[in-house]
Amino acid sequence: MFNKQQGGQVAANAKPLFAGQAGNRQAAAFKKPLKDLGKMIEQRAYHVRLEKHSKNSNRPSDQLQQRNAANRRPSKNIGRRINVSKNVAKTQKSQGNAASKNLRITPMGGNEEVGRNMTMFEYDGDIIILDMGIQFPEEDMPGIDYIIPNISYLKGKEKNVRGVLLSHGHLDHIGAAPILLKELGYPPIVGRDLTLALVKKKMEDFDKNSAQNLKIMRINSVSDKMRLGKFEIEFFEVEHSVMDAVGVVIRTPDGTIIHPGDWTMDKNPNHKMVTYDHLSKLPSPRILMLESLGATHIEPADKPESEMYKNLENLISTANGLVIIGTFSSQIERIGKIIEYAESIDKKVALDGYSMKMNIEIAKELGYVKAHKKTLISVNEIQKHPRNKVVVVCTGAQGEGNAVLSRIVNDEHRFVHVQKNDTIIFSSSIIPGNERTVQRLKDDLYRKCDNVIHSDILDVHVGGHSNAHDIQDILKQIKPDFFLPVYGNHYMLKEAAKLGEKVGIKKENIFVLDNGHQLEVHENKAKVLPNKVETAYVMVDGLGVGDVGEVVLRDRQLLAKDGMFTIVVIIDSKTKKIIGTPQITSRGFIFVKENFDLVNATKRVVEKVVKEKTSEDLPVNWDYVKNNIRESVGSFLFTKTERRPMVLPVVIEV
Repeated sequence: MFNKQQGGQVAANAKPLFAGQAGNRQAAAFKKPLKDLGKMIEQRAYHVRLEKHSKNSNRPSDQLQQRNAANRRPSKNIGRRINVSKNVAKTQKSQGNAASKNLRITPMGGNEEVGRNMTMFEYDGDIIILDMGIQFPEEDMPGIDYIIPNISYLKGKEKNVRGVLLSHGHLDHIGAAPILLKELGYPPIVGRDLTLALVKKKMEDFDKNSAQNLKIMRINSVSDKMRLGKFEIEFFEVEHSVMDAVGVVIRTPDGTIIHPGDWTMDKNPNHKMVTYDHLSKLPSPRILMLESLGATHIEPADKPESEMYKNLENLISTANGLVIIGTFSSQIERIGKIIEYAESIDKKVALDGYSMKMNIEIAKELGYVKAHKKTLISVNEIQKHPRNKVVVVCTGAQGEGNAVLSRIVNDEHRFVHVQKNDTIIFSSSIIPGNERTVQRLKDDLYRKCDNVIHSDILDVHVGGHSNAHDIQDILKQIKPDFFLPVYGNHYMLKEAAKLGEKVGIKKENIFVLDNGHQLEVHENKAKVLPNKVETAYVMVDGLGVGDVGEVVLRDRQLLAKDGMFTIVVIIDSKTKKIIGTPQITSRGFIFVKENFDLVNATKRVVEKVVKEKTSEDLPVNWDYVKNNIRESVGSFLFTKTERRPMVLPVVIEV
């Protein structure tokens, strides 16, 4: 964000600040500007953590939104510093609609973005929740780690929450659980083995021993049935890119909700295909809530997984050097099969990336991944084996600045160094928004290695989400009475709605809801209620949850765009005249030593404002003076540069 050259220097021709007999008194007082500057920054709600950013100063600014929390270990103490109820209450605009005994469906997140998935269901005073996910930050959110759902609506209703259903173990569905479960008083959570184990691990990473507070209801089989308050819950198999994904059926007297979570049509022809025809026999009205991320993907379905594995196996077996495979840490089944195949041809596998090692360790404990203890080696043991006998499976295929693959390509990895005859495989899709970053990563790898393989040239990845054909297929199988596209940007949901019309669902029975909209279903009729539930972003930055709002974010955006311009003025308390000259520091705006004319002209603007707005005979409102300095300098700099930095005037009276 700020390069070294623009780090801001005090002008070289600046006159001495302190001279004469009053020098000692003035010099002592000069310690105060730093304190006042800190206050001004606080007043502007500027919370940038300099230490954190200095460690990552070589990271492109557009990668801030691409940092994957799964690729770095979160602070174990974060849970001790948060107060979501206090923070989100500040943004409350509406508490929804008056209480009703009818069924209500409310997306709390995930319906206007990719991520932050959470849906609330209400019936006759009881509440259940499906998923508690995070959203990774957008380009205009510098410093934000991730975003979680806003639960201000649930304040005072914690005892009404009968349970939380977790569809699968991806962060956009479980990532917020350690924070939100605590705020809701730890209601029971429902999930399959791997999902529950991942939640437990995240709980412990956030706050040691917090997992002991969990009340767990394990799904032993998709044939299980359970009751949560007045809701009857059933389950069904779904196909997705992580093990133990499950679809849910929620029965109420007002309607039967069918929600597959994230899903795709089965791409494995070697076993009995997953179908959904049986769901069409559920009681009406059937309300289908369907992930619609791929509604705009009209290309034919992906090739079978078997072809992908065949290609991966061929690349691993024929490699003349080190094999490096970048993939998502959540691709547990794929990683397990890579380990299994490497073992069969007497190759070693090194896993790198905290989230990947954690996920595979959990999967091993559950018996989902099997590997001989001699097959898996630590990444620091690579040099002990021939390069063509080692496979490194790592995170970072999205180009995240601190992830393993980026450190490898930047020669910052302690143990892995790329050679020309190595083979590097991108076994992952590109998350929307990461295109430029991934392209730069590929370019850098192509410069270092002759064998870079990705999906553009060979099928080495199969996605876990549906396309337009899949959406139409499942709609035909389930035959819902009401259709709610979910989990995606608004345009994706609208395109999914069009697909629903194409297969015969009446337009009036298709509802594209924004976050916070409440759909009420009663007596085979559905309507969107007039008032929305508050769903404003709750942003997580380091140890702070919800303490970064629109004002702070706006200041960060300004700083990232045009930098900061600080002016320190020492005023004689008796004469009201400036002692010495104003001192100017620039950060991220100009390089002071190369812009003497602009700096000196700015000093004259400051001197003019102080002269015009002060009087030796009258008390001075220094806040008024500082505001005038800020406005005058800001306008002046804009006329000269067409840029407007954050101007921070500090006036010290001595």
